[in-house]
Amino acid sequence: MKIGIIGTGGVGGYFGGKLAQAGHEVIFIARGAHLMAMKQNGLQVKSIKGDFTIHPVYATDRLEELRGVDLIIFGVKAWQIKEIAEQLKAVIDEKTILLPLQNGVLSSEELQAILPENHVLGGLCRIISKIESPGVIVHVAVNPTITFGELTNQVTETVLQLKKTFDDAEIEAYLAKDIQAERWKKYISICISGLLAITQTNYGELRTIPETRQLMIQLVTEVYNVSQGAHINLPANFVEKTLAITDSLPPESNSSMARDIWEGKPSELEYQNGTVVRLGKQYGVETPVNQFVYSCLLPMEMKAKKML
Repeated sequence: MKIGIIGTGGVGGYFGGKLAQAGHEVIFIARGAHLMAMKQNGLQVKSIKGDFTIHPVYATDRLEELRGVDLIIFGVKAWQIKEIAEQLKAVIDEKTILLPLQNGVLSSEELQAILPENHVLGGLCRIISKIESPGVIVHVAVNPTITFGELTNQVTETVLQLKKTFDDAEIEAYLAKDIQAERWKKYISICISGLLAITQTNYGELRTIPETRQLMIQLVTEVYNVSQGAHINLPANFVEKTLAITDSLPPESNSSMARDIWEGKPSELEYQNGTVVRLGKQYGVETPVNQFVYSCLLPMEMKAKKML
């Protein structure tokens, strides 16, 4: 399979690396020092599941070089999707499958608004990883998985073939029965990122300090209530399940959005807590904790985007 990876960060670097290791022709889109290091030394992945290096590696900063690929996996930040979709209009053809793995619940719909609807799948991943240094990806926690499916929840030849591709690459992948529900399951948990950012804590600190734990519970409950306003099929005890998962994460770990905010970079704030606030208004659901988190982080987000 010929595969394009747009965004060779913690997500795209790890999963793209696994696909390349399995023998697929993988084109990595990267930039700057990261791109130069990959061209010179290959892509190194340091993982709790086992280290490996892809060398030589096909790495470029030109989206045009993705013309003719069978699959494009999006590993960029959610706020970059719209701009990239516009650039892909002249690149994809009738056979190209588009699999976004962004946080939030809007990426597939944003792609569909610009590119042919039948090309776009719904997807998400779970992994804690990042660029350690140029050309080096480090995977530090969480068993890496990809969950995906047609947005109609139909089982098509496309998704069955993709499942086989992931299986053959030893990527733990799940074909969702209800991809919208699966996207919201992750979304509910990642919205905790805003609280990590504003309190400058890791998961261990956030969940053990009584005051911040109570805020976390309220925040998660609000997102769940919004999901019910959107008629998403989630179990009644999903807040408790989300808290149990959060309690199992390595105590010293944090989220990519929190790190972006701390480092003064543009973040996914609009696609996480910001979306909760907007959908809450749309469905008539109160979201005071998410509104507080969003409002407090917004000035930093605006400053970061002015620096682009």
